[in-house]
Amino acid sequence: MLKAGVSTACLYPKVIEEALYDFALAGIEHVELFINSHSEIKRNFVLSMKDIMKRFDMTCSSVHPYTSEMEPMMLFSPYERRVNDMIEYYKSFFSAMQLLDASVFVVHGNKPFGIPDNDLYFERFQRLVEVGKSFGIYVTLENVARCTSSSLNFLKQFCNALGNDAFITLDIKQAVRSKENPFTMLRELGSHIAHVHISDHGEYGDCLQIGKGHFAVKKFLKELSDVNPDCSVILELYRSGFSDVPDLANNYQILSNMLR
Repeated sequence: MLKAGVSTACLYPKVIEEALYDFALAGIEHVELFINSHSEIKRNFVLSMKDIMKRFDMTCSSVHPYTSEMEPMMLFSPYERRVNDMIEYYKSFFSAMQLLDASVFVVHGNKPFGIPDNDLYFERFQRLVEVGKSFGIYVTLENVARCTSSSLNFLKQFCNALGNDAFITLDIKQAVRSKENPFTMLRELGSHIAHVHISDHGEYGDCLQIGKGHFAVKKFLKELSDVNPDCSVILELYRSGFSDVPDLANNYQILSNMLR
């Protein structure tokens, strides 16, 4: 069944281990880890986070790298050597994810000013996907308003090109910012959606706590469960969208109850 969780990105710039511990004390049992620096994927550091999760019976579904802004230059430029270096670097993340029992890796991909050739884009992404698979990791492309992935049309081309290797992290607030309908994206992309960043939206903003806007969250979750019942649904809010950890914990419980 669908599984509710919260991203440590919500508490940025609090350091990740403190965010994780705060979540643990608040009863949040499932997380996405947003890695903010290179030192946070070193083995001993990862094992310290794993120890926190083990003590509090927590699980981790996904990892989001701090390198998203580098991806256009490193993965999607004409300079081939960078591609090889970046894929090699992402192996460090995949190794860390194996220690954490996380299986979903979130990539933003290219920006519109990058390589215009979609075939080359898809070939580069496929190379990263193949390496991820060798670690037991699903490399997912997230729809992000400032990136090429903002467009549903592009995501459909991506899925057609990669076939069974195409996996999407669907971010609701980013869909709204891109003027894409989350329900249309869900219906068009179907089982390619492997992971979701959830939030509400309405007249008070495009990234609100669940219940603070007008998004039909329950209806969305029902449709999501029909296409991918094993998906994690991760609450990802900007720091301005809540007061403190109790707000996140309460919204996590609301989301968990909806999934029950």
